[in-house]
Amino acid sequence: MNMQEAADRADSILDETLAAINPPVQWTHTYSMPGDCYVDRERSVMTMISEERRGSFLGVLEDHWKGSGYSFVAASENGLAVNFKTQDGFQIQALVGSNGQAHLSVTTPCVEKSEVASPTSNPNGPNYSKRELPAPNIRSDFWSSAMPISTASPTGPAG
Repeated sequence: MNMQEAADRADSILDETLAAINPPVQWTHTYSMPGDCYVDRERSVMTMISEERRGSFLGVLEDHWKGSGYSFVAASENGLAVNFKTQDGFQIQALVGSNGQAHLSVTTPCVEKSEVASPTSNPNGPNYSKRELPAPNIRSDFWSSAMPISTASPTGPAG
């Protein structure tokens, strides 16, 4: 596998992860950075994730990653970041900042050096990949709500 193929795989992981979020969130490419033998890809969620919904948001990601066969690596003590690893060595991280902005990133394993093109998937909102990233600015009736999700709810997030 070369760096472009690894970057494509990282993009696929991010595409599948964002598609698993229901109701959907708006996101943008944040950066794509090739290293000596690896590539970092990051996307930022422009939908505001309220303090009351951050744990549920990360829970949706964790459920998707576990269902995909990825291994849990670590979580932050404050519960706002979680790391997983794929069977083929790709590191995945989700982090929700204090302003409610979530960032999803994938770091590829070390692979054969090659040129790396920009991601080809289209964000479902403005593309901030070549601009300064603003604070999250999209409201969601679900993800931005200040109402806690009832632990007794058998259906989870409604779409």
